[in-house]
Amino acid sequence: MNFAPKAYRETRGKTVEQVELGLIATEDFTKLTPAIVQESPAILPMLRMSTCPPLARDRLIGLADSTKNLVGCLEEGKVPPKLSPLLLMEHLGRITSIVSKMLDADIFPWLTEKRRPTEEERYRSSTIVADRLCGAVADPIVRNAQEKRQLATIEQYLVKRGYRPQEHTPGEPIDQMEPGTFTFRHNVKVTNSKTNDKTVNIPVDAVIQPKTVILPHLPVLIEAKSAGDFTNVYKRRKEEAVKVSQLRATYGENVVFVLFLCGYFDAAYLGYEAAEGIDWVWEHRLEDLAELGF
Repeated sequence: MNFAPKAYRETRGKTVEQVELGLIATEDFTKLTPAIVQESPAILPMLRMSTCPPLARDRLIGLADSTKNLVGCLEEGKVPPKLSPLLLMEHLGRITSIVSKMLDADIFPWLTEKRRPTEEERYRSSTIVADRLCGAVADPIVRNAQEKRQLATIEQYLVKRGYRPQEHTPGEPIDQMEPGTFTFRHNVKVTNSKTNDKTVNIPVDAVIQPKTVILPHLPVLIEAKSAGDFTNVYKRRKEEAVKVSQLRATYGENVVFVLFLCGYFDAAYLGYEAAEGIDWVWEHRLEDLAELGF
């Protein structure tokens, strides 16, 4: 309750600025053309949230008789490189036509009144569209911000105990990490289970080498997890199991992989992780990190 509203408001503030830029580019929706979308493809999510009702990506694809690849590329801010210019403009024409027909007149009253908006109207409209955009991805916004806060909590704990942040050189064996150091969001190389001869990178939130070890020694690997309800944890619980199996297949059974948990994780979730040999530390019991040798 204390944390999520602040994270959401900050993201919404940045999104309002992006929506206002989209309004400027389209001259407040009085000039929505295929060429404008071609020049600024990343405005497509904002266009989808400006209609009545707001359009999900797949619905826009269906209504405009477009393709998932094309719309996906546009929303990533790029134009499909292999699509012919003629075909691209044909698709963009259908997309802009659908959006123009479905623009929400209650949000953009100046369109029916055939006038330019006031600054206050533009800001109000931008805030509404930004809120729709953020509402569609509210969980990831809060989860990503939670992760940053969790890592900051771990860092504070470690620094108080004489540890220091230090980037580990990419490509250097992870068991050569200097004692008494830690790094966040590090890509750990593991053997590709499908080919057995190539390596792939898997991201680990926190990699910490205890002070008292003698090299070579595998550092402790920590994955920060937060959940605002019991539902979403079941969608993601297999991720950790896959990750730890890849790590152990590469580095042996001595891998120490621990979850750093905040929020709603029940006995069924914890039992599943325990069965995979994964332990955990609750954020509200930070002192349990001492059990890992810190």
